[in-house]
Amino acid sequence: MKKLLIAATLLAATAGQTLAADGKLVLYTSQPNADAQATVDAFKAANPGVDVEWVRDGTTKIMAKLRAEFEAGSPQPDVLLIADTVTMESLKAEGRLMAHEAADVSAYDPALMDKDKTYFSTKLITTGIMYNTSAPMKPTSYKDLLKPEAKDKIVMASPLTSGAATIHMTALTGRDDLGWAYYEGLADQGAIAQGGNGGVYKAIAGGEKLYGFVVDFLPIREKLNGAPVEFVFPEEGVSAVSEPVAILSTAKNPDAAKAFVDFLISTEGQKLAATMGYLPADPSVPAPDGFPARDKIKLLDFDPKAALENDAADKMKFTEIFGG
Repeated sequence: MKKLLIAATLLAATAGQTLAADGKLVLYTSQPNADAQATVDAFKAANPGVDVEWVRDGTTKIMAKLRAEFEAGSPQPDVLLIADTVTMESLKAEGRLMAHEAADVSAYDPALMDKDKTYFSTKLITTGIMYNTSAPMKPTSYKDLLKPEAKDKIVMASPLTSGAATIHMTALTGRDDLGWAYYEGLADQGAIAQGGNGGVYKAIAGGEKLYGFVVDFLPIREKLNGAPVEFVFPEEGVSAVSEPVAILSTAKNPDAAKAFVDFLISTEGQKLAATMGYLPADPSVPAPDGFPARDKIKLLDFDPKAALENDAADKMKFTEIFGG
């Protein structure tokens, strides 16, 4: 069924896009392999004159590769599609990104898009609370994890290794009603903070722990497959990484790169994200199965520029609380 939905999206993309680009396009992305291939296939269906060469790895490794290319004076990608806006803010500050002034972002919340149009959010991957259905408490608020029922039963990804966990930490500690005192409270609860979201999901789904913070699509997708898990969008709201796309200032094929950006933020591109099981960034595109309606999801405030400026200090504070 998923393949059929993606195929339908490809046909819609072909029908709805203007063919305005050709030549070779080099993409560096942190998407999972299957998602990256589906994205490239959909784009090529809409732009058959473009030959896409893509490289996939985690954002940290992609950026290490790109940094080495910068040092050598030969950056290869035309376009980046990676996990988080903080990394994009860093590249923007260095003058590494090309503005796409003509990009149509009228359907989007301005908070999700760079005001200078150098990077563009393509989906929302939120972080909230996951719990095992055998848990004695059904949390509705972040503060519920400070209750006695959750003592020694909490796990979460570490901001030292996960970009989504970093953004979640920044969003929660920026709230007056939570702040760093909340993370100190989690430490007092015996919360374990290590690794990435996949390990958190496995620990809770397997019953080793009962509560934690995790990205939405893991429990939502697996609940539909019968896993004993629930995902909660807490009353305070959820943080989100938005898998932004950007064109490098050194792009060799800026026309094709702009067409790629336009496709991802188009209605067709947003429907493709939904068929992959992700929450579209465009609020007019319906959420996939298992998600509440987009207008029912509250996003926590997050300023990527401020997060970049405070990143080192915040991670040092986290290390003081939880250790390395």
